[in-house]
Amino acid sequence: MDLIQILEQEEIARLAKTIPEFAPGDTVIVQVKVKEGTRERLQAYEGVVIAKRNRGLNSSFIVRKISAGMGVERTFQTYSPLVAGIEVKRRGDVRRAKLYYLRDRSGKSARIKEKLPARKIVAKAAA
Repeated sequence: MDLIQILEQEEIARLAKTIPEFAPGDTVIVQVKVKEGTRERLQAYEGVVIAKRNRGLNSSFIVRKISAGMGVERTFQTYSPLVAGIEVKRRGDVRRAKLYYLRDRSGKSARIKEKLPARKIVAKAAA
């Protein structure tokens, strides 16, 4: 590991952000700090993660939602001070790392199957 990577790891540790595990296909709620004049408030942005970029401190992800019948995508920097929190609402079962094909789809064809818990875990919980 070179010096820059070590510095990035130290910076991530210093930020002490708790970022949940999420992947493309998951539905997430991102709490974003919005400044309006002198007031600052949190705005919830809920949508499907269509891409995730893991680059240490420069990590980012793209969330897509449908607002008033139009598709809206927003890119978030994972370690940005503007991102107050990330909550995973639903796990999606997809076979791709980048879900850019959802841009061309709407309605039922844009649905994503829900990832169900593994059978072994369910069997242990029942016992």
